[in-house]
Amino acid sequence: MQVGTVAGVWRYPVKSMAAEPLTEAEVGWSGIAGDRRWAFIRPHLERSGFPWLTLREVADMRQFTPYFDDQTAPDSSRTLVRTPEGDEYEVTDPALAARLGEGVRVIKQDRGVFDALPLSLISTSTVDGIAQLAGRPLEVARFRPNLLVKPDAGDAYPEDDWQGATLTIGAMRMRVDVRDPRCAITTMDPETGERDPTVLRQIAQHRDNCAGVYGTVVTPGAIAVGDAVVIE
Repeated sequence: MQVGTVAGVWRYPVKSMAAEPLTEAEVGWSGIAGDRRWAFIRPHLERSGFPWLTLREVADMRQFTPYFDDQTAPDSSRTLVRTPEGDEYEVTDPALAARLGEGVRVIKQDRGVFDALPLSLISTSTVDGIAQLAGRPLEVARFRPNLLVKPDAGDAYPEDDWQGATLTIGAMRMRVDVRDPRCAITTMDPETGERDPTVLRQIAQHRDNCAGVYGTVVTPGAIAVGDAVVIE
């Protein structure tokens, strides 16, 4: 049964930096090709459960724009990063780490540096529902999803009901595993970094602090904006 249509696809070559919007993408066992393969680590936290440098520590990380010099083979190409000042570095350049903070260093994980699972999905209905709770329009970028789905039905938060199911999207099959717990990044304006704690407060009070879902890849394959989302 078709439950929606893909309205947006994004990958994040470097964790917590700017998203790269895509019209189509290859999805492997480790998610979208090139997604979150690099991350910066805070000093003295290497052995902690969450060593990653994120927007919570460096608010302008979203103004750093990573991209691949070979878009056809992102997992094997060089990753370059353009800073807010317009400087350009290879992601492994120590000067880039120094720009982000003293003692910061970069790592690469071929399986991706994910908070939970390789794919994140949110529906336009969920974004709109949280916007109504918060009393203001909200940008999808606050939620940093891989997939944005426009549902066929008008119910709010439809992806909650997809947990445990498998979705066919293009040539890819995705199992919906868990709801996506949210953090302070949702309070930050994607363009200015201005914080509005109302957003996370409403998610916590009305949505058990969750918005969207995480999933794993059952069958790798290509996806594209406009693909039908079919629940098996």
